[in-house]
Amino acid sequence: MMNLLKIHHHPLFSHIPQITPPHQPNFPLKFSSLSSSSTLSLPKPSFKLSCLSKTQPLLFNNEEDKKISQFEDLAPDGVVYLKTLRLVECSMFAAVTGLVYFLSNSLSIENYFGCFFSLPIVITCMRWGVAAGRKTMVATAMLLLVLSGPVKALIYILTHGILGFTMGSLWRLGANWGLSIFLCTIARSAGAMGYILTSSFLIRENILALITVNIHTTLTLIFTATGVNIIPSMNVIYTIFGTLVLLNSGFFVFLLHLLYSVFLTRLGMKASLRLPGWLEKAL
Repeated sequence: MMNLLKIHHHPLFSHIPQITPPHQPNFPLKFSSLSSSSTLSLPKPSFKLSCLSKTQPLLFNNEEDKKISQFEDLAPDGVVYLKTLRLVECSMFAAVTGLVYFLSNSLSIENYFGCFFSLPIVITCMRWGVAAGRKTMVATAMLLLVLSGPVKALIYILTHGILGFTMGSLWRLGANWGLSIFLCTIARSAGAMGYILTSSFLIRENILALITVNIHTTLTLIFTATGVNIIPSMNVIYTIFGTLVLLNSGFFVFLLHLLYSVFLTRLGMKASLRLPGWLEKAL
């Protein structure tokens, strides 16, 4: 009988550890002394969370999170805010300029608004830099390319875009009026000659030759009427033509300097301008 019990005793105890929990609780069990309810009271285990409170801030203070917070800063002085404002202003100026230029060409009133087509590029250069002015000019040309075709876009760049970009860049760099008027006159004259050559190519006619022949004929008639037997050469005609173009461009650029100075002063940008003494006293 004892042997049978020993044989069955080992499988019984060998099977028990598989269903019992492997670890016993570390805290002791205590019975409440002489309490009315005679309940079993267990001490509440306390867990310290000091380690978690120390490690959580470290997960958010690394260098990558700092970089992300800088790019996501939308404060008025933040990088993202200023870039967005520059993009919006350049797009707005390009859209307004392209639309006004398109309507003025369609309604044949370009001569009445021609002095304002370079103003958005100048304002953009003064506010956001030379690169922003160049982007505004390119954006306006691309809009005109879609609306009116490549001819109108090229004419805008030659007659107004180059002039506005040159003036805005020089004013941004703080150049005086003498240098600004001289370089803007050259830019305006070069744009006018480019416009003449482009028109000559499109209509398959040498407009420059027609202009010089007309000047030569007019001077010959004047000399003949006054009794002077002189026939001007073509070199003299070219010199007179170039001088007239420079004078026309110079007066136009000087008037643009006056107009844009008054306009930008009224916009509150007088501190960014380098005006001559007589004009600064007048304003």
